Amino acid sequence: MGRRWAARLSLAAGVAALLVLVVFGGLVSLVLMGVGWAGLALSAAGVWWMLTHTGRIRVLAVLLLVAVPLAVLALYAAAGLLWVVLVSLGLWALAVFAGRAALVEDAPPAMPEHPARRPERPFLIMNPRSGGGKVAKFRLAERARALGAEVVVLDPDRPQDVAELAREAVRRGADLLGVAGGDGTQALVAGVAVAHDLPFVVISAGTRNHFALDLGLDRKNPARCLEALTDGVELRVDLGYLRAGGPEEPEEPAEPGTEVVFVNSASFGVYAEVVQSPAYRDDKVRTILEMLPDLLAQESGARLSVRGDGPVLEAPQAVLVSNNPYQRGDSAGLGRRERLDTGELGVLGVHVGSAAEAAELLLRGGQQGRGLTETTAREVVVDADAPVIPVGVDGEALTLPTPVRCRLAPGALRVRVPRHRPGVRLGAPPMDWRRVRRLALTMGRAAAGRGPA
Repeated sequence: MGRRWAARLSLAAGVAALLVLVVFGGLVSLVLMGVGWAGLALSAAGVWWMLTHTGRIRVLAVLLLVAVPLAVLALYAAAGLLWVVLVSLGLWALAVFAGRAALVEDAPPAMPEHPARRPERPFLIMNPRSGGGKVAKFRLAERARALGAEVVVLDPDRPQDVAELAREAVRRGADLLGVAGGDGTQALVAGVAVAHDLPFVVISAGTRNHFALDLGLDRKNPARCLEALTDGVELRVDLGYLRAGGPEEPEEPAEPGTEVVFVNSASFGVYAEVVQSPAYRDDKVRTILEMLPDLLAQESGARLSVRGDGPVLEAPQAVLVSNNPYQRGDSAGLGRRERLDTGELGVLGVHVGSAAEAAELLLRGGQQGRGLTETTAREVVVDADAPVIPVGVDGEALTLPTPVRCRLAPGALRVRVPRHRPGVRLGAPPMDWRRVRRLALTMGRAAAGRGPA
């Protein structure tokens, strides 16, 4: 019922947005709306020119970004229709918001939960620097020790091999491994847990906690994750692996420790190149602006080639390979994954060669089309015209020999999570007017007993 009314509100607001223009502004307002869309396209082109050029062209692009919106607003004001356009835009925004809300499924399919006994010798690694000091803020080490866990708090002034710490704990009899830290540290210890078929606990003490988000854990209060030690259930989720170099088709499975593990994603191309720069950590914005022109024009960096289950993707500027696909329409891979047990990699490739393509990508709202490729695959091979390439793995900067083979181990990771947790809340899907119209009309007929939903 709620989705049906949201779809009806969306259609009504969309029609009202057009009627406001026609009734109060007539043909002039429609022309000005076209001017607005042209201004948006010019602004997108300005962003592209700013990112792909230096010197005078970049300065002109910045001036364009400032001047175009001001010019459009001035035209609206001069015609006395600024309020009409703003009201119409507000109604249109309401239509899109309501339409996307109507397309959200009532409840996403949940990953199966399995009973889990309480561990006898849990071992947890905690990074005191992660998340701005969440380990100390929430007294995670003290709370975990009170529950019977052995805890190692990493020394912030001395690098330590967290995977070796986990392996040593297993040799001493640990029957559960866990990490309070960022996703990169989570991945290293998760690989050890899989190798020894042990359950793994995620404590959301990192900065972004993408993995914890998709497991439905509480990211605001990481102490709640410790409930998995006393009242937990087990999820079987996929784990991603990168195998660098070597033969195209390896005859035997890789030995443990010879592959790089990832719980979220591996990125190639522009982002991976930028974060490799020694200057990136000291001055991120300046480093990005200095490196992007050559990288986007492919005058520097490796030229990539991506092979999966579908067509070969040649010379993309950026590639994101994720452990299970991100929600449809999340072109940056910054949102949520509906499930972590589909057994498929998500593949996102971006290739923008001109200001027109950049504008089209923006106007389409990051949807699949020219310049953007979204697909899934069982295995992905990223090759390049260079012997080694930079790779960003769960936020960590690495350099790997080519080709790099990406694969999933379906259901390999036994994740222990609290029985009671916030859960995965999916964002709204991309707008689809046909689905909204069908939802508003056919569900109404079904509710009245005149047809199927």
